[in-house]
Amino acid sequence: MNSTQHLLEKVMDTDFYIMDAQIDQASLKEKIMQETPTKIFLQDNHTVQYVQLSETTSELFYDPCPVYPITSPIEHIVSTLTHDNHVLLTDDKGIYAGFVNTEILSKKLLNEYQQMQAYLDTILQTIDESCTVIDRDTNVVYWTKGAEKIFSIKAKDIIGKPITDFFNSDQLEILNTLKSGSSVYHRQHHARNDLAVMINSNPVYYNDEIIGAVVSETDITSQIRLNNELFMTSEKLFSLEEEVRKSLPTVNPFSYIKGNSPALKETMSIAEKAATTNVSVLIYGESGVGKELFAKAIHHLREKPNAPFVAINCGAIPSGLFESEIFGYEKGAFSGADQKGKKGKVELARGGTLFLDEIGEMPLEMQVKILRLLQEKKFYPVGGTKEIEADFRVVAATNRDLKELVKEGKFREDLYYRLNVVNFKVPPLRERPEDIIELTHYFLYEISVKYNRPIHGISQAVMQSLLRHSWPGNIRELRNVVERLVVFSDNGNIKLEDLPIEMERISNPSSPTPDLQHAQLTVDENLSLSEQLQQYEKDIILRELSKVNGNKLECAKNLNITRATLYNRMNRLGIK
Repeated sequence: MNSTQHLLEKVMDTDFYIMDAQIDQASLKEKIMQETPTKIFLQDNHTVQYVQLSETTSELFYDPCPVYPITSPIEHIVSTLTHDNHVLLTDDKGIYAGFVNTEILSKKLLNEYQQMQAYLDTILQTIDESCTVIDRDTNVVYWTKGAEKIFSIKAKDIIGKPITDFFNSDQLEILNTLKSGSSVYHRQHHARNDLAVMINSNPVYYNDEIIGAVVSETDITSQIRLNNELFMTSEKLFSLEEEVRKSLPTVNPFSYIKGNSPALKETMSIAEKAATTNVSVLIYGESGVGKELFAKAIHHLREKPNAPFVAINCGAIPSGLFESEIFGYEKGAFSGADQKGKKGKVELARGGTLFLDEIGEMPLEMQVKILRLLQEKKFYPVGGTKEIEADFRVVAATNRDLKELVKEGKFREDLYYRLNVVNFKVPPLRERPEDIIELTHYFLYEISVKYNRPIHGISQAVMQSLLRHSWPGNIRELRNVVERLVVFSDNGNIKLEDLPIEMERISNPSSPTPDLQHAQLTVDENLSLSEQLQQYEKDIILRELSKVNGNKLECAKNLNITRATLYNRMNRLGIK
């Protein structure tokens, strides 16, 4: 049903009769007198007429009555009524549905207008945001309670008056919209020196002419202040952490893995348990999530202080050199070899840990030799005749599905089961957005010290842009982005436009977004960093749940996490 049909159905009158035009006048007069005030229309094969009886002369008067579908434009009906007294309306089956005349139409349209005005007034007084409407002469038409709260001006004092009587013209974005017709979406704006708002602005068009402008504003002053305070708190915390590390004789190796999300803590718990044994460990995770950090942490927990940690990237070594890199070679083993020979990674890892990174990229012909090495802990260097013993522990990592590679014949099944004694997955950054906040502040401090470029803080707009990004490169990508922001910073200020071109810029921290929209960050500044981060997470989840009317599956999709992860976080944060 279109809007015109809906309106005409509401304003038309259905109290009428359609009678045959061949009826005799005596019967017609009697019918009119009996049915008053019901309207009577006469119909023949070609025309319809409205008929009425004169109260003084008892004569019948006939007026031609046009017939239009109920889907006709309301403007067309109004235009017709300037020439005709009545218009009959038919439904989609051609059956008469009702009629309108000037009196009926004007009364009912007035009633509809007044009802719509009541809806509009209620909407504007219900929303929290400041909303201002001006006409073409800059007079204020609407001024919501949100505007009263932000600007401390009552509606009764400003409505009907020029907005320039209350604000400087150069601080009024709504005037630019009125004059130029340009729209503004999610732009940070300083309405006063002590007030920062996020602003949307649109012109009001009628018949292709600008007749006014609308602006909505959200106060983000406290959010900016909170974000700056959080940055300063984080900076102090990171400095203290470094001092503590220097003063303690032993350090928990997992302390170098930044983040406090439940998903990351659960992963660290599994890794710590794995480190209490000498079994092979297989670490799954996307590129850049920090698999090597977990491998080093396991190594430091289960090996002696001076035990070697030897890493080899199985995807970075040409297949022709792989065997000599792993097992080393004897002098003169092949043309171009070092005359003194060379120890391989396996021998260098004796008494420690051999970390096989990107194990899924290992050439198939090397996998059988690695399997024998893991089973017997013995090997022959390339060109050698003497078998060498090697005592080491293995930690492997991959960003690929090894089971799928086994099915495809690209990875040996026996090697898979040899490596896969204990396995765990390092969650990607997009599944633990709260860690993005902590990591960002940590990298800001670390990199600002590195380049000797003090940073005053990070704006809410930049932080929300970071939170919205999917981070295919994970922590490595995040660190690179933060380093870029520090390098391009001016006078300690990080700018939204300095984000990489492939990243979406969220200029309004409370704009609707998949990952974290409308997060109103109201955190007690006296809480610890960990408690503040938990409050951030709780506010974000509550706002997202509100946006999707409590649909947890939709909420999880918008936040790029699994529904199970969402339930776990809601339980931990006490969200019912």
